[in-house]
Amino acid sequence: MAFQGKKLINNPNDVVTEFIEGLVETYQGLQYLDGFPEVKVVLRADVSGATYDKVAVISGGGSGHEPAQAGYVGEGLLTASICGDVFASPTVDSILAGIRAVTGPMGCLLVVTVLLYPESGYRFVGIDCCIGNYTGDRLNFGLAAEQARSEGYKIETVIVGDDCALPKSQGIAGRRGLAGTILVNKVAGAVAAAGLSLAEVASEAKRASEVVGTMGVALSVCTLPGQVTSDRLGPGKMELGLGIHGEPGAAVADLQPVDVVVTHVLKQI
Repeated sequence: MAFQGKKLINNPNDVVTEFIEGLVETYQGLQYLDGFPEVKVVLRADVSGATYDKVAVISGGGSGHEPAQAGYVGEGLLTASICGDVFASPTVDSILAGIRAVTGPMGCLLVVTVLLYPESGYRFVGIDCCIGNYTGDRLNFGLAAEQARSEGYKIETVIVGDDCALPKSQGIAGRRGLAGTILVNKVAGAVAAAGLSLAEVASEAKRASEVVGTMGVALSVCTLPGQVTSDRLGPGKMELGLGIHGEPGAAVADLQPVDVVVTHVLKQI
């Protein structure tokens, strides 16, 4: 059965732009780059790449997971966030613009979430991959990082894939990035604010990414603005390990008491 999701929005095509505008207007410590809304970059208003004396920490990805990642821009957290459209990777030009805007002599750490974009097959942001018959090209964060390095910027990248729904032996789809990215952002932002070097910031963030684990449990499938969504779960069902874009999880089961669900999730993690 398909249904139209209910959302308090204006034009579905404007939801990302309006979110960023509202965020920047609400918090005086934030701003967006010239070129907005084509370039959707939210950054700290007190940071300029020409004078910034700490490691810049940048994350981002497709919108639709708010407050991630733009909502975590601030002192001790992200220096900038690069926003794509809903469930779509930001462009290379936008990522590169963000790097140039906030990166000083200390360099920049990109915290990249391993994401599966369902509308275009298996696509993982920031890495090369080969899944089944689909060979992923070097994707947007990786391309932007390479271009920035060629311009003389010091860049390191940490990949976050904290999804524990499937064992690693069953493929990379079981290692998607989920809520653990937020904790990695915080670790990276805190050590960067303390004045550590790029290598040290990257090391601490990598360590955090290796020990964080997440498993999702969903009672319904997510709905995209202005689009019809299939309620494949049905009444009385829940899905274990559902992806953040609505990708199928590890199993569909009858709704269970929360104690049973939490016990299973903790065991899996």
